[in-house]
Amino acid sequence: MKRIIWIAILGAVAITACNKKSSKSIYFVSPEEGSNVTVGSNLTLKLDAEAGAFDSVQYVVDSMLVGSKTDVNALSYSTQNLRFGTHLITAKIFNDGSATEVTTNVVVLPAQAPVKRGFSIVNTFPHDTSSFTEGLEYVDGKIFESDGEYGQSSLRIADLKTGKVLKKTDLDAKYFGEGITVLGDKIVMLTYQEHIGFVYDKNTLTKLKEFPYQAGREGWGLCFDGNYILNTDGTNNIYFLNKESYQKEKTLEVYDNKGAVTQLNELEYIDGKIYANIWQTDSIVIIDPKAGDVVEILDLSSLYPKETRNEHADVLNGIAWDAKGRRLFVTGKKWDKLFEIKIK
Repeated sequence: MKRIIWIAILGAVAITACNKKSSKSIYFVSPEEGSNVTVGSNLTLKLDAEAGAFDSVQYVVDSMLVGSKTDVNALSYSTQNLRFGTHLITAKIFNDGSATEVTTNVVVLPAQAPVKRGFSIVNTFPHDTSSFTEGLEYVDGKIFESDGEYGQSSLRIADLKTGKVLKKTDLDAKYFGEGITVLGDKIVMLTYQEHIGFVYDKNTLTKLKEFPYQAGREGWGLCFDGNYILNTDGTNNIYFLNKESYQKEKTLEVYDNKGAVTQLNELEYIDGKIYANIWQTDSIVIIDPKAGDVVEILDLSSLYPKETRNEHADVLNGIAWDAKGRRLFVTGKKWDKLFEIKIK
């Protein structure tokens, strides 16, 4: 009797093993999930599957069909036309009238490293050390600046040559002021984590309206490219906001040849390129607004070395461009100096 039972058990195990073999899961062996690839290189799309495991397979990158196979051989696909960033790769597997899908993803990066640029100091101007600088603009011969921190945030107009604050409006203590940009006779300003923005009259600094901020996880930097308001939130994303509704219309992901460039902060738009402070560093990256790659990097570590800065001075932050005079200004949070520099 026991022998019959053991035979039955062994038979069941054999059937189970057979079922497991026939239902073996299929997955991508190439490319490995989350791997970095250089734009223009060829991807090898290959599944871990035995011959005859399926009737056919279709390979889809994002939403575009890039090829199909009726066997388990690899498919080669060029990344030449892919934008920088993460792309989803799907294998649609057909077998006996049914279909299943498996996925992987890759991150496409620029082929070239950013060009490193030097600089020279053209002029040095005074800067109000009470300003925890968030946004900086040069318009109509004056410096427009927003400063942060709860209970201390404000929007101000200052004289370039003397650093004297000519006009100022304080924010309610519950708001942490962030980036600004000037659009005609208005100033648009964000708050840090309050998910709200303000619009001010450029000349009087009178608040005209408020609007909900929903583009990013937080409000950081702003600038204007002539068509859109550009906005950062501390990630590697730059959001393009409608200049009238202030709502997000599209997103640009920023990468260099090593990966995502995060901590993008204060912005300026200069001669068709986006300039961005990298939070907590002495670097400014210069970004192609079409592709999202960092084409140049400006190292300002020797501009105002930390050991020589005034007391309570914080990190580099603030870029302003004088389009008419072709002058570039930079400063930092609570710095006593604002520099005019020239990129080499």
